[in-house]
Amino acid sequence: MKIGVIIVFHNNENDIDTSFFIEHLNRAKYLELCLVNNASTDKTYKLLDEIKEMCEKKVSVVDVKKFKSDHAAIRSGARFMFNQHNLNHVGYVDANKLNSKFLSISNLIEVISQNQDIIVKYNIEVLDKKEMKQTLFQSVFSIVEYLEKLKKDNQLLNYSLS
Repeated sequence: MKIGVIIVFHNNENDIDTSFFIEHLNRAKYLELCLVNNASTDKTYKLLDEIKEMCEKKVSVVDVKKFKSDHAAIRSGARFMFNQHNLNHVGYVDANKLNSKFLSISNLIEVISQNQDIIVKYNIEVLDKKEMKQTLFQSVFSIVEYLEKLKKDNQLLNYSLS
């Protein structure tokens, strides 16, 4: 069973270490990734496309030409994932909100890669329904919130908020 992960980027050129991404994403056996470029004006799209080329079977890139809200960009990625892959669940991350959670994009990719078995066994009961963001697709969930809840339950490997 595979799970989809959507990561939304907007002008994150300086936060993306392509070799680090490629190394960790190539280890992710059970994940399908969709990197959404939300109308970046820097080289973010070019870097995401490089990652896609080196991880072509696991990574897709959706290029949103006109800036959208976070939820709209996530829905764009979710629509793509549900149309292209047979997935029961899709998680999302907004890369621009990671700094407020004291996580870097690279740190998150490493955590997702190391804990892919736990993420693939996604259990909707772990998150309170109040915590879940209502989206167009009911099986779309926040990866960061899910990882934080699993961390509280001591189920994650090498997960640090700082």
